[in-house]
Amino acid sequence: MKPMAMTLLTLALSGCSLAPTYERPAAPVPAQYDTPAQAGQAAPQDWRAYFNDPALQAWIEAALANNRDLRVAALRIEEARALYGVQQSERLPSIDASGEFSRGRAVEPGQPRMPVANRYRAAVGITAFELDFFGRVKSLSDAALSRYLASAEAHRAATLALVAETATAYFNQRSLADQLRLTDSTLALRETTLKLTQRRFDAGLETAIGLRTAQMLVETSRATRAELTREASLARHALGLLAGDFSMAAGIDPAPLESQTLTPLAAGLPSDLLARRPDLRQAENALRAANADIGAARAAFFPSVQLTTDIGTTAGSFSDLFSAGTGNWTFAPRLTLPIFNAGRNRANLSLAETRKHIAVAQYEGSIQAAFRDVADALAARDALRDQIEAQRKVRDADRERQRLAERRYARGVTDYLEMLEAQRSLFESEQEYIRLQQRRLVNAVDLYKALGGWDDGRDPAS
Repeated sequence: MKPMAMTLLTLALSGCSLAPTYERPAAPVPAQYDTPAQAGQAAPQDWRAYFNDPALQAWIEAALANNRDLRVAALRIEEARALYGVQQSERLPSIDASGEFSRGRAVEPGQPRMPVANRYRAAVGITAFELDFFGRVKSLSDAALSRYLASAEAHRAATLALVAETATAYFNQRSLADQLRLTDSTLALRETTLKLTQRRFDAGLETAIGLRTAQMLVETSRATRAELTREASLARHALGLLAGDFSMAAGIDPAPLESQTLTPLAAGLPSDLLARRPDLRQAENALRAANADIGAARAAFFPSVQLTTDIGTTAGSFSDLFSAGTGNWTFAPRLTLPIFNAGRNRANLSLAETRKHIAVAQYEGSIQAAFRDVADALAARDALRDQIEAQRKVRDADRERQRLAERRYARGVTDYLEMLEAQRSLFESEQEYIRLQQRRLVNAVDLYKALGGWDDGRDPAS
């Protein structure tokens, strides 16, 4: 019996698998991006090498340490790891020790009354261990492993998204701070101009329309400043939520947006995304899990064998429990052959196959979405570069126009309205230039995220 049991156990642990052979679907995207490749480096292995602003680094570090959504994603990994451990344990027999005690009287018709008797029993055995001849348990274990790996990739994707979101919120805050500084300086200039205009009006040297225009521009600046102050407060609150600490202060005064730069990145080939983007690795692991589920569903059509066995001793008194001649054992294999279950197994197989088709479509959709993310970021990068250069020329021209208008007005060559129009135009072009600088930096963040961030597959939070 012992050699037979060992043979059955060996066959069970090395059983075949009915799961389909996994093949990665072909990437449904072009082999190249529409935008020509540019010089640059691959995504750095450490986000600090890309986001080199000390204030921004402080915010990102706080977010990685304190953000609650990221904490939930990390706990999901622990949950999946535990589920995988539970499923993996089903591939090995569970050995239990048991002890029993009973006291009673046996009564048989026509037999003398039996005395009250005690019964002690101690045993070690295996209970209902499935011999995995057709790979059902192995397929379930493989599916659990793939889901665990998918949860780990989901955590990496959540971490990458958190870093990108924090950087975007930070640049938004810095843009608002730059716009506030511009508005404050513009307001101070317009208040000074209003005082001068008021004196000229009192002296009869300025028209009423010129005075009212100066007043209008001052109040417009004040209204703009109030709106920007409100938006800046909301931006700080958004950063506080991402960092998990509303009272946090970076402690370092960052440079203006125009002087901030991020390392240029090379896009590489679309196929590189499969290895670099954690969301694509997550989708592929989900596909592997669905593939393994088909193997478990197929195995349900075949007989299953469960093994129950134990070895122990039985005696009428505890002192004789381990005496010679009290040993006993049982070996009880059980074969279950499905005959009729109202189509449940076939429905489960159809469900598993359908879920695999869904996983394939989701995987291919993720690849296409990733391709679009990179293509959009590359196209925006090129357009923004040209737009910023054009807007810089507009701003410089407006600065020179204001200088000339002030000189002409001081010499009495032109009226006051020309100078006010030059000031208004310069303020708008300065504002637009700041917004474009923000969009340039946010685009660089988008490209970094689209390319997968860390390219070594390690957990960036570790």
